[in-house]
Amino acid sequence: MERRLILVILFMVIQFHAWSQVNIWEGTSCGKKVMLTPYVAAGKDNPGIIVCPGGSYFWHDMEAEGHDVGRWLRDNGISAFVLKYRTAAFPAFSLHFRLLFRGNRYPDPQDDLRQAIRWVRQHASEYGVDPKTVGAMGFSAGGHLVMSSVELFDREDWPAFVVPVYPVVTMVENCVHKRSRRGLLGDSRTGNKQLKDLLSLERHVPQDCPPVFLVNCVDDPIVDFRNSVLLDSALSDKKIPHQYIQFQTGGHGFGASEKKVNTETRQWKMLFLKWLNSMIRHI
Repeated sequence: MERRLILVILFMVIQFHAWSQVNIWEGTSCGKKVMLTPYVAAGKDNPGIIVCPGGSYFWHDMEAEGHDVGRWLRDNGISAFVLKYRTAAFPAFSLHFRLLFRGNRYPDPQDDLRQAIRWVRQHASEYGVDPKTVGAMGFSAGGHLVMSSVELFDREDWPAFVVPVYPVVTMVENCVHKRSRRGLLGDSRTGNKQLKDLLSLERHVPQDCPPVFLVNCVDDPIVDFRNSVLLDSALSDKKIPHQYIQFQTGGHGFGASEKKVNTETRQWKMLFLKWLNSMIRHI
């Protein structure tokens, strides 16, 4: 009995160690510390999803749009990897020091997501993940980040599917989320027309874009709902396989938090899981 207990404890320690946070840049020339938190589903050959919380490219909503999402995906047979990508951080929001100093800005978050995709695929067997079905899910500014991956990365680094949830999309139209634009570009580059065009997702959807699941609410008070409409139109024009769910009410930030959902937005999880199960059969 005592030996069995020791073996169980040892197994739990090994599992905790295997699934604890990892620095995706460790051992590389980048030298940055960017943490990825795995939430590993039981079984093997599971789909994997890299989760990018929102926060206007200044901070992260790590609970509702990060760890809560990771636990929900894990409990539904999907291994999740919550990425705390580089952001400008709160001091940059308050002090505007990036007028003089670089700070964190584009392409830092994109570089982090690219590295996270590579890292998860390289370690897929350790986590019981099918490397062919590693997707990316992001919320708000994180939605912009995951969608930018298929517009800015080389094809071999694309996620298998993309899930932008109430995403920031445009950097040029009058529905732009200005705080996210400033957070991503940096104070000294908010007037850079070439960069704003490059990072306006509705303008650069590739012809062979992977499948997209897009969801938002018309009454979103933070990111104008027309951001998602622009992306939906661009995906439709290119005939990209995608599903766009537009709720009338529910606001912003419903993520995986039961505290922020209403009767409408509570449906998005079920609709996503149904879409994912159908889509994976064709990958």
